[in-house]
This record gives sequence, C-alpha cells and structure tokens, in this order.
Amino acid sequence: MISDTLVDLSRLQFAATALYHFLFVPLTLGMVWLLVIMESVYVMTGQAVWKDMTRFWGKLFGINFALGVTTGITLEFQFGTNWAYYSHYVGDIFGAPLAIEGLMAFFLESTFIGLFFFGWDRLSRTQHLMVTVLMAIGTNLSALWILVANGWMQNPVGAEFSYQTMRMEMVDFWAVVFNPDAQAKFVHTVSAGYVTGAMFVLSVSAWYLLKGRDIEFAKRSFRVASAFGLASVLSVIVLGDESGYTVGEAQQTKMAALEAMWETEPAPAGLKLVAGINEAAQKNDWEIEIPYVMGLIGTRSVDKQIPGIHDIKAKNRERIVRGIEAVKALEAVRAHRDDIAARERFEALKADLGFGLLLRKYTADVSQATPAMIQQAVDSTVPRVAPMFWSFRVMVGLGFLMLALFALSFWSTLRGACMQKRWLLRWALVMLPAPWLACELGWFVAEYGRQPWTIYGVLPTHLSVSSLSVQSLYGSLAGFVGFYTLLLVVEMFLMVKFARMGPGSLGTGRYANEPAHAIAH
Repeated sequence: MISDTLVDLSRLQFAATALYHFLFVPLTLGMVWLLVIMESVYVMTGQAVWKDMTRFWGKLFGINFALGVTTGITLEFQFGTNWAYYSHYVGDIFGAPLAIEGLMAFFLESTFIGLFFFGWDRLSRTQHLMVTVLMAIGTNLSALWILVANGWMQNPVGAEFSYQTMRMEMVDFWAVVFNPDAQAKFVHTVSAGYVTGAMFVLSVSAWYLLKGRDIEFAKRSFRVASAFGLASVLSVIVLGDESGYTVGEAQQTKMAALEAMWETEPAPAGLKLVAGINEAAQKNDWEIEIPYVMGLIGTRSVDKQIPGIHDIKAKNRERIVRGIEAVKALEAVRAHRDDIAARERFEALKADLGFGLLLRKYTADVSQATPAMIQQAVDSTVPRVAPMFWSFRVMVGLGFLMLALFALSFWSTLRGACMQKRWLLRWALVMLPAPWLACELGWFVAEYGRQPWTIYGVLPTHLSVSSLSVQSLYGSLAGFVGFYTLLLVVEMFLMVKFARMGPGSLGTGRYANEPAHAIAH
C-alpha cells in the first residue's frame, strides 16, 4: 500500500505549485481585457493618453504573463512525475482538453502577445487593436480548456470505466466540454480574474493620485478600472451563486462541509453566517444563520432538501459496501473475460467501484475489509469542515468588500470627486492583495473539498500517486518552493519598479519621471 507520507507530500507539492501559479493567472486574465478597453478608446478617439495607458499597463501585463507561463509549464509535468497512476487511469479524458489548450489557446495568445509588444510601429491602429483582442481571446480560451479538465475532475461526465483496459475512457467529448460544473467554474474563475486585473489598476492608479503625479493618466485608469471592476465583481457574485448550485447538484459532500451542515434540515435550508464548529462531536455548538437562503442557492427550490453530513456518510457507507462487491466482480471479470454473467454483475455494480477502492488505503484485499476499515473509509469521504467553512466565508467577505470599493470608486469618478476622497484612494491601495487572497481561497475550497478523490467518486487520491521515494519528494518540494519564491520575488520587484516609474518609463516626454533624453526631446 502507498504510505500516507508519500500521498501527503505529493498533494502538498501540487498544491504549492498550483497556488503559486495562480498568483499570476488571474492578473493575466483581467488585465488583458482592460488593455482591449483602453486601446479601443484610443482607436476611436485618437487621444495619445489612451495609447500610453495601453502600453504602460501592457508592460506590467507582459511581466506577469512571462512569469505565469514559467510556473504553469512545470505544473502540467507533475501529472506525469507525481501522479502517474492518475495519468494512466484518466489520461484519455483529462489529457484531451490540456492538449487542446496547448495547441489552440496557448499558441494563439503567445503569438499575439509578441505582435502586441512589437507591432506598435508596424501595424495600423485597427490592426493592432485586433491583435490585442485576439490575445485576450487566446488567454481566456486557455483558461476555458484548463477548467474543462478541472471541471471533469469535480463532475466526471462523458466517460466510463472499461474492464478491458482497466481505466476510464471517453464516450462523449461534448459532454465533457459542456459539463455544467466546468462551465460554471470557467465563468466564475475568469470573472475573478477580471476583478484582480481591475483591482491592480485601481490600486496603482490610486497610489499615483495620492502622490499627485500623472494625474490625467491616473484618473482615466482609475475610472476604467472602477467601472470594469464593478461589472466584474457583480459577475463573480452572480456566477458564484450558479457555481453553488452546480456543487449542490454534483458534490453534496462539499456543500454540506461548506455549510457545516451536520444534519439534514427542513427545506429550504438556512445559510450559516458564522458557527462554532465542533468536529469531534460532529455538531455546531452555536450558529447564526439567514433562513432559507442556502436552500435557494443549492437547490433552486423551496421544497428540496440539502443532505447533511450524517446522512451523506450513511449513503456513502452503502456505496462502499456495494463498492466491495464491485471490486470482487471486477476481479471475477478479469479472471474470466468471457463470463457474461460476471460482466453483467460488474456492470450493475461499477458505479460504486470508486467507493470500494477507498478501502485500498487500509487493506490490499478489499474483500477482507473489517467494519473498522469500512468506518475509516466512510469518515474519509467528508473533508474537515472548519477549514472549508471559514475559507469560504473569508472569500465571500472579501468579495463584498471589493464590491463596496468598486461601487464607491465608480460613483466618485462619475461625480469627478475621486481626488477629493483620499480615504477612498487609501482604501483602494490597501485592498490590492484582496482579490489574490480570495482567488487562492476559492481554489482551496474547490480542491480540498473534493477530497478524498482526485476524480470525484471515481479515483481516490491515495491510489493516484506515483511510486516515488519520500526523500525525492522532500527534495523536489523544497526545490519548487525555492524556485517559485524566487520567481515571485522577481515579479514583485519588476512590478514595483515599473509601477514606481509610471508612464514616464514609456519615454514619450509627456509625464513626470521621464528619462532625460525624452524630456529634452
């Protein structure tokens, strides 16, 4: 059996590299559409300040894009190095969207990002705008295919287990692409990226305004960011509701953990604002809730119940018992492939095969599992409640804080009063880390809440890892963390350096902090 240390280190390494990578991704997703907006205004009006805005914010976008690509490439290689059985078991399905992402979306955005930076003096205004638009489309298509792959991990539709190849095989490509979980995750994630890009531009512009420099440039950037950010954060909230509904449909365990819902409540269930979670006693010592709201979000009805953790565990126990029979039936089919009765029995039980495989963590022979082992497997089907509960609430709280900030910022720009509200500018500056923290917490909730599965209900995490030594994982984990930390330091250094220089770094002769040759010119 695979050791718990090996599994935990493999998970920790993937989590660390994924969280590092997603420090770069949302800013790329958001800033690229801000560049489209700014350049569109330049093409329509011919005002040079809008071209300067596109070039300056594009420079910061380029720094972030380059370092994001570096962290993303190594992330994909880990499926082969650290998760070999996962790649073997579901590679035919999971690999398809990743291949399409590389061949279509990544090549598209990489090609046009070069034209964006080097085509200013070689392309007409309209042609360059089209390059920027195609760069934005490529960036978002890249996110789409990655999230199609991740959505399938959360809700594995369009595929079936084959006893002949002993792995999952795709039976409906379009079911994988239009998986409701994947589509909800895509629109929610890219909207969060738009919020991140808007907050970055808003915060840096607020710093310029507080310093009293590059006023017209900063005011225009602040106005665009506040409008785009307001629309984006409203989208995140609305689409987050849709994401909650898909979780309620496909992953009831995650929904129950998010809400610390130990018992099945009368429909419609209330939304807990805060609670005193007692995991040892499997209850909440106290709670404050808004009646009915969770039932409406999770079921879109007033009469459908959301099952509690205790009822979910009881159901999972039944599936694990059936899963034991599924494993035994699979072994019978493998021993006698021409036995029609054995195949029919396996087909009747194979929906619960993954639950039977959960017992492989505790015994090599699933048929010999004891009641204590079955209870351990049952308990493992629900992630720890407190981290899920509080991470989700911090994420949502940050979302509403950003909604208030963008709304007030947009209102102040309509009234032409953003310069007079220095408290608002300081608030905008302080809130700079908020979207990154919210994004990281969102991914934590999505991935930790899926445990103990890599493919929900199909493949347990402990069976997915490669046969590596613990020492090699300690070494690679330290190497990845060290290298990614270095990249993050480089990113922050370059971002701070060019943000401090401001639009004067463009050398146009129109701004403060210009190079001496530009001012003389």
